[in-house]
Amino acid sequence: MKTTTQKTAIIPKLYCNIFGHDYEVTRKVTHHVKEYTCSHCKKQLTTNSNGNLTELTPKYREINSILERMYTQRIMRLQNRAYNQNLRMPA
Repeated sequence: MKTTTQKTAIIPKLYCNIFGHDYEVTRKVTHHVKEYTCSHCKKQLTTNSNGNLTELTPKYREINSILERMYTQRIMRLQNRAYNQNLRMPA
């Protein structure tokens, strides 16, 4: 049985330990929910239901995917409804 060794980059983790993380938005799920990644150590976070940052686990990744799909469908439905109402209005 082979054991795999994973080398971790010490310098980016050391940088984050000293100066703190430098998070960048990697994905906008909704207006309020976003996914963040540290530009140095590649740690991933997302906003939870309370608005706090939590680690991006597979569970949260799935929740964000479903939430994004529901959100885009809702936005498309509202835009379509507004478009159809504008067509019905007499000039």
